[in-house]
Parts: sequence; structure tokens; C-alpha cells
Amino acid sequence: MAHDEGLYASRARLMFDSGDWIAPWEKPHHKTPGPYWLIASSYKLFGISDTSARLPSMIAGIFSLWLVYEIGKIMLGKKLARLAAAILSVEFLWLQYCRLSTPDVPMVFLVLLAIWSLIQTELHPKSRYFWSFLAGLSLGLGFLVRSFMIFLPIIALFPYLIGEHRRHRHLTNPILYLGFFIGLIPTAVWLWLSWLRYGNQSFEELFKFVVQLSSEDRYNNGSLFYIWNIPLIAFPWAFFGILGLFLTLRRPIVRYQLILVGFPLVLFCELSLFTTRFPHYSLSLCPFIAWLASVGLNWLGNIYQIEIPPQLPFQKAKKNILNLFAKKNLPRNLSYGFGGLGVLLVIASIGVLTWGGSDIRKYATIGLAMGLGWLILPVVWISRYHFGKKFLTSDYWIAGWLIPCWLALATMGSIGLLSDYNPVLRTFLQQSAIASIIQTHPIYFVEIDAKTKVLLNFYFYTRPQPVASISQVPALGYVLIYNDQSPKLSRPHRIIGTGKEYQLIQVLP
Repeated sequence: MAHDEGLYASRARLMFDSGDWIAPWEKPHHKTPGPYWLIASSYKLFGISDTSARLPSMIAGIFSLWLVYEIGKIMLGKKLARLAAAILSVEFLWLQYCRLSTPDVPMVFLVLLAIWSLIQTELHPKSRYFWSFLAGLSLGLGFLVRSFMIFLPIIALFPYLIGEHRRHRHLTNPILYLGFFIGLIPTAVWLWLSWLRYGNQSFEELFKFVVQLSSEDRYNNGSLFYIWNIPLIAFPWAFFGILGLFLTLRRPIVRYQLILVGFPLVLFCELSLFTTRFPHYSLSLCPFIAWLASVGLNWLGNIYQIEIPPQLPFQKAKKNILNLFAKKNLPRNLSYGFGGLGVLLVIASIGVLTWGGSDIRKYATIGLAMGLGWLILPVVWISRYHFGKKFLTSDYWIAGWLIPCWLALATMGSIGLLSDYNPVLRTFLQQSAIASIIQTHPIYFVEIDAKTKVLLNFYFYTRPQPVASISQVPALGYVLIYNDQSPKLSRPHRIIGTGKEYQLIQVLP
């Protein structure tokens, strides 16, 4: 994560420091500049820092939650809309990327804004032109933010746009296309100015990058990658989402079935067919997982609350009651099953905290928080059905699913696992003797790994300069080295600061 977001943050800093917001690099760039402009604008307003770099994603994440509620309120009603927003806020992948300086969450926000605008077009015919324009503008700006990747969610909208065309007539609305082309204007201006500097290579790099992504199978993530990866990173909501998908297929959502079901199914197939597969490519599915999971979890909550009468007077009624008994086992078994998982997590976490090393103990606290949270489910069930606490309605039981995830994610955030991806380097650079030097002097480095180099490009005032050996560093120059490199240095030097892995030294004459 530090590597990927460090690239966006350091490129935006290069734009900000150089004052060249079109092409501050030596050769044509392979991505559209939308994310760099957002981050550099944040630097302009709030100064250069980790938080400033991540602020655009944070803001986009907050507005995306609001859109999930607003769209869910129209499709599913207020209760399920609130539940969907709550579920999305505790999906691990979503929360993680809301705290990263990457363009993924801003793109999801634009897609949700387009979907909401299309729905508003149907609900408010008098304002049809405004909402159609906003929908097209959002998708056009999506190209500025995420380049050709925006066409995946656009294609996923086709079932709704084509299947429901007789009703909404979006595809024959010229204002929709006008908004889209106006949204493309910033990208077109950037391409034109870049073409003036680099020629046709500006276009070639954009197309070359997308062709490269569509032809390379990085990390050997096969076509079945998302089948196991999405349930893992969206646990346990992906399983409730599958249940919600089954329920909505049985009882389609009037008017919006092709958005709620058609969009995620088409997008899932697109992502699976796309050769380059990364977990964050599935981020656009997170809101749909939340909506469908709210349907599934609400259905289970309704079953949880059903009171089965003790007498079975008629044969037909007996059959229906037996079906209820079978359904009633679902929330009961889930409560006991996850309660058992919670017990195992608590025992394992206590063992690690007692006998484990310092590096692994921080992970044990996450397991302990989640394990204790899972115990809520059997406690609520037993209290209602064995001790007669009827006030423990389905709302308490559903909260028993949300609280463990919130506790685990809050614990991860408190110990830095959601934002502090390289604490060793950060604490090293924050030393007072080092911080003043890296902001005023050029720094050299010898054999620093690629990910650390990306972070140095962001943290240093001037870009660090690689050298093959310390003999190439001028007298009184500053060099960043690993601790194990220090005994091998042939030139006289003094140590400015030392950390767990790194040293900053000054070469003496």
C-alpha cells in the first residue's frame, strides 16, 4: 500500500513543487492527471503531509456513504439504506482505501453520483435535463480520475440503460452525452498541452498502459481470483450479499433490479475477464455488496424475531410451522457458529499476548477485539429465547454483526495498520536532526529498495539521487544507507541519525 499510494502522493508533490500541473516529468505519463490534481490541490490548501495526500479519498468516501444511503433509500427503503451505509463503513477494503492517496474511492464516488443522478432523472421529470447532465458529467470526469478504467462501470450500467430504455429513455437523451463530453474537456485540454510537449507519445502511453494491463497476468491471479478474494476482504458481508442476491433474484426490486443485480454481476464478469487482477479493482463492488448484504441480513433479522406458536392444530399450518422452524435455525446456527469462532479468537489472542513476540502481539489485539465482539450474537440469542428478554429485537442481533467488525477495524486504526504502513522509516525521518536536513539539502542513497525510494520521493524536499557507491557522493553530502552498510563504507563520515533500519550520514572531506 505504501508503494502504490506513495507514487500518487510523490507525483502530486512534484506537480506542486515544480508549479507544472501538466507534465512535470521528463517523458510522457501513462495516467490521466485527475488524482494528482486532487492531491496537489489538497497540498495547496493544507500543506504537504500524509493527511493532506489522503484527504481527497477521505472526502470522497464520506460522500459515497451518503450516496449509498440515498440510492438505497430509493431502491430498498430507509431501514435497509441505513443498514447498507453501516455495512459499507465497516467493509475492510473500503475503509482501507478511504485512507489511501489513490484514485479508487474518488472514482467510486463519481460512479455512485452518476447512478443517483440517473435515478433522480426518473423521479423528477421536470429536472430531467439537470440530472442527466450531472450523470454524464460524473462519468466524463471519471476518465480524468481513473483513465480507461471508468469504462468498466459504464459498461456495467448497460443492462439498466438498455433493458429499461423504454421507461427512462436515457440513451436517447442528448443532455446525458453533452454532460459526458463536457466532463472529458479537462482530460482533452491536458492531452493537448501534453501533445504540444511530447507529441503523439502522450496518446501512445495512455493506450500502451491499458493494453499492458489487459495482457499481463500479474502475480498469477487467475480468472477465479475474485471468487475467493472478495469474500475474504469483505468478510462476512460478501456471504450476506450472496444471500441478498438470491433473495432479490426470487423477488426482483421493481424498476431497479438491473442496477442492484445487473450492475455488480456484469462488473464482476468484466473484472474476472480482465487479465490484470488486483483486490482494489473490485472496490466498485463494495457499495453493491453492502446493499445486497442489507437485504440478506434484514431477512435473517426478520426470521430471528418470528415467534413460533407452541400448538400445531392443522396439517397445513403444521407444514408452514415446520418451514419456519427450518428457517429459524439459520440465525440460531449463525449466532452459535460465530460465537464459537469468537471463543477461538479470544483463546488464541490471549495465548499470543501471553507468549508471543512483540511483533505479533499487535495482531492479537485485533483478534481479541473481534472475538469478544462475536460473542454478542449468542448472548443476544440466548437472552431472548432462553431467558425471555423480549426487548432484544432483531436490531440488537443485527448490531451484533456490525460491532465486531467495527471493533476490529478501530483496533487496526489505533495501532496504525490502516494508515502507518512503514513506521520504521517514518519515525526515522521524524528525528529532529534528520528532519531539518532532508527539507533543505539534497540526499543521496546507495542500494535502497524500490518501495522505500518511492516514499523518499514524497518525504524529501528534493528527489533523492541514486549513486552506485559512496565514492560518487561529493564532500559534505548526505547519504541514506541501511545500518548494515555502515561498516563497509570506505570514506570518512559522521552519523547524523540512526534508526531501526536506516542511517543518515554526512561524507567528510
